[in-house]
Amino acid sequence: MTPRRRVPLASVTVTDGFFAGRIETIRRTTLEHQYQNLVDTGRLDALRLRWKPGDQPVPHIFWDSDVAKWIEAASYCLATAYDPELDLRVGAAIDLLGAAQQPDGYLNSYYSNVAPELRFTDLRDGHELYCAGHLIEAAVAHHEATGGRALLDIARRYADLIVETFGVGPDQVSGYDGHPEIELALVRLYECTDDQRYLDAAAYFVDQRGQEPYFFAEEAARRGTPGYFGAEFPGRDSDPAALRVFREYQQTHLPVREQATAVGHCVRAMYLYSAMTDLAQLREDQTLLAAVRRLWSSVVERRMYVTGAVGSSRVNEGWTEDYDLPNETAYNETCASIGLFLWAFRIADIDEDGAYIDVAERALYNGVLSGMSMRGTEFFYENPLASDGTVHRQPWFGVSCCPPNLARLLTSLGRYVYTAKDAELRVNLFVGSELSVVLGGVPTVVRQSGSYPWSGRVQIEVEPDRPAEWTLSVRIPAWADGASVSVNGEEYRSEARLRRGFLRITRRWAAGDRVVVDLPLTPRRERAHPRVVAAAGRVAILRGPIVHCVEGVDNGDPVERLHLPEDVELRTEPASDATLGEFVSVAADTPSMPLTTVPYFLWDNRQPSTMGVWIRSDADADDEPPSHPDRT
Repeated sequence: MTPRRRVPLASVTVTDGFFAGRIETIRRTTLEHQYQNLVDTGRLDALRLRWKPGDQPVPHIFWDSDVAKWIEAASYCLATAYDPELDLRVGAAIDLLGAAQQPDGYLNSYYSNVAPELRFTDLRDGHELYCAGHLIEAAVAHHEATGGRALLDIARRYADLIVETFGVGPDQVSGYDGHPEIELALVRLYECTDDQRYLDAAAYFVDQRGQEPYFFAEEAARRGTPGYFGAEFPGRDSDPAALRVFREYQQTHLPVREQATAVGHCVRAMYLYSAMTDLAQLREDQTLLAAVRRLWSSVVERRMYVTGAVGSSRVNEGWTEDYDLPNETAYNETCASIGLFLWAFRIADIDEDGAYIDVAERALYNGVLSGMSMRGTEFFYENPLASDGTVHRQPWFGVSCCPPNLARLLTSLGRYVYTAKDAELRVNLFVGSELSVVLGGVPTVVRQSGSYPWSGRVQIEVEPDRPAEWTLSVRIPAWADGASVSVNGEEYRSEARLRRGFLRITRRWAAGDRVVVDLPLTPRRERAHPRVVAAAGRVAILRGPIVHCVEGVDNGDPVERLHLPEDVELRTEPASDATLGEFVSVAADTPSMPLTTVPYFLWDNRQPSTMGVWIRSDADADDEPPSHPDRT
């Protein structure tokens, strides 16, 4: 099997002001805010298994996943900076999970409280394996962060039950979950424990998806009820057209190796594609990898927003058709951008191509970061590209997958800044940080510094215990035309050493060696594909990886009236705001009025106002460009 190149989170300390500040906000404010919501909404109390008919609130099928993701985010914080109070709180939550676990290993607060007789009978709707997957991911994270085994042992007992229950054996259930997540979680558990059963189970769940006969139809017939979400999907068990739509919604329309177009619910797709990529790498499965590459092209070339977000329709929380990318009605769930980020890094691990990380970086700085306010206590579930001033972040949601998901990604960001093997270190993201790693057989400290993304100058210093030869590979983003690199003050001629988006510097490294990368951050215009009707005659403004937008608070409402001709020069301006902090704006002097932008991830942090990403540039462009209605 092909080994994966993971840098342990505990070996990386994020030090830059941009991300370190956000991680500290999560550590000090967001985790507390989310924990109180877990308490106030009954999510933690449900694990006490005291609910009785008539009690309110009724436990929900999603609740356990929110608890698990909070534990995972808290564990990443413990990995990088020990906090005794947080450790105690996490320990108390683990104790609740342990007490709620059934003798055979089963663990689910909804089914144990509300419907124990329906256990593993409604995989299409019930999210049991989805919740189990997040529990497993939290357990692996907690074990890696603290060395503790309590949660890992709980998760393994549940995973062992799942392995025994599902499969093609005569006494097994030949099914899979409606919402993928268990698959990639079992891969993580395999990598943590080296237990082959978990990898085999992940492969089973992926391969079984979309096979005939259609499992969920058989499951519904055996159960005799329409399922937990039956009222929301009328006709899916009887009407062929409704069934076709629903099978695409959950990516069960074809076996995964035959899928070529990204369809349906975006978060489900991202988690499924991530698991497919994991298995393609670990099992050296070329047919699975071919499907992954086809699906990547479908998403990135025809179904992704300029912000690195995915999911055009609220109706199915996902895609409709190629190039259907409306602005005000864009769904763009925060979890989907997180999923795209995770998937991109998995493919990059196989193909060793910086183009995937370019996409991940765009998703991170735009589709992901926009999901949380600067205070760390309000969140977007949906991330539209235009607003009439009525769209605002919320402190919590009934289905609150996005807030803890965002917290767990940002607190684990150090895992993605670098990848390493014996004789190569890759710098994937330009995040100020300090890494302890063995390179060329020598313990080495690598320090990255700068003010990215506001400044394009990045410094990388190496401090090996003794001189050693290895390769430093630095990603040069596709947008960075004219990038330059120097080593110890001398220009590094890079043309022949730039391969798949990474500049490779092989030398005998000694203490004090310094690499300086200068990435041009000149503002630029981007136009959408001509078939994107909602962006016809319009441009988006980008600077480095950051998409900018216009808000009415800076430009007057409504921003739809703004016009940016092609011949108007764009300039950068340092900016500071009591709420937004310090950032870089892009401005222009148009014939009618000055135009000022803010990074998209900062919008809706001040007073309510209109917002737009796509700015009218053609003189004959419609004032209000048409956008497709939501369709399934």
